[in-house]
Amino acid sequence: MKEFIYKDAIEYECKHKQYFYEREKEFLIHYKDIILPHKYFADFVVFGKIILEVKSCEGIVQEHIGQTLNYLAASKLKVGLIVNFGKDSLDYKRIVL
Repeated sequence: MKEFIYKDAIEYECKHKQYFYEREKEFLIHYKDIILPHKYFADFVVFGKIILEVKSCEGIVQEHIGQTLNYLAASKLKVGLIVNFGKDSLDYKRIVL
């Protein structure tokens, strides 16, 4: 199943449970004394504290971890959660900066 389907379901659940969340949260990338023209877009920021990255693939790989670490650095948040729906059971990894 495509990631956007899982993201839609997560958004529904957040709304239903009245959790504070932001979907496709944009983060500017600061480099030296400028802001770069490209931005990061985290799948979700939940409770204003947790980056939530949604995957639907064979497994969580180093690239996903690196991506989440970049989002954490750009956002100044400390905790990220990668959830992968691509296996028979939910796979997840907690990332702490």
